[in-house]
Amino acid sequence: MNIDDKSPKEQHVEEKIDDIVHHIVSQQTDGDELPLRVWEMLKDNAEINAIQSYANVVSITRLGFNDHGPVHMKMACKNALKMLSLLHDRAIPTSLEKEKAGNFADSVTAVMMAAFMHDAGMTIGRKDHELYSVIITQPIIDALLREVLPGDDNILRRTVLRSVAEECIVGHMGTHPIHSIEAGVLLIADGCDMTKGRARIPLEIASKPAEGDIHKYSANAIEKVHISKGQDQPLKIEIEMKSEVGLFQVEEVLIPKIQSSPAKHLVELYAKIGDEVKRYL
Repeated sequence: MNIDDKSPKEQHVEEKIDDIVHHIVSQQTDGDELPLRVWEMLKDNAEINAIQSYANVVSITRLGFNDHGPVHMKMACKNALKMLSLLHDRAIPTSLEKEKAGNFADSVTAVMMAAFMHDAGMTIGRKDHELYSVIITQPIIDALLREVLPGDDNILRRTVLRSVAEECIVGHMGTHPIHSIEAGVLLIADGCDMTKGRARIPLEIASKPAEGDIHKYSANAIEKVHISKGQDQPLKIEIEMKSEVGLFQVEEVLIPKIQSSPAKHLVELYAKIGDEVKRYL
């Protein structure tokens, strides 16, 4: 896909990811450029772009849900990378670092690949889409890793990266147990993409009442989601909304994901409606 074919929103999110990846590589990976090399391969991969685009067709047009396409997957990626960078600044090790199975660059790379393709299974349908996503993306991940880390000397590193990426993908719904900080971060980052922009397209499509409607209208009430350094915990998530219907997204979507995440102890969560601020975690 040519950059001219991407929406302004998609291009904007890619620019944000590009900034975060460059910051991570220049400041946090001790000279390991693997995340940057993989990012350059991901963003213009024709097969990934096709998967992201068709996932949106199935999600919005066929099923009546909100955005599960290129903007959403890249928003989840941006959120996850920002969280990883904030954790690194607070000297919180990822699971790969703690287990000495990889370095921070490996964790960033695995999460980035997973986030970019986590909803690939939506090209088939909603039910069990996280499992279908693993099946669809495994050959793509393998091909990317063989290109960026070729040769037998890199078999173990490729195996670790693929395994963590697949754990992140299969765990992003909170329906399957996950055990790494990396997967836990993506689970929360995915839930944080809940703003009104994500609901714009399905809200403009006339339809009969359907199962996904509450997701559309609650997401349309969310104005902004801020991810920053916390006061009590390393990560602070602040959600601004224009009406109480947005609380559905917080209480029924995001909080269950946080509670299912191995990174739940690292998060503080706030919801703001006007001048009223409610702390959940």
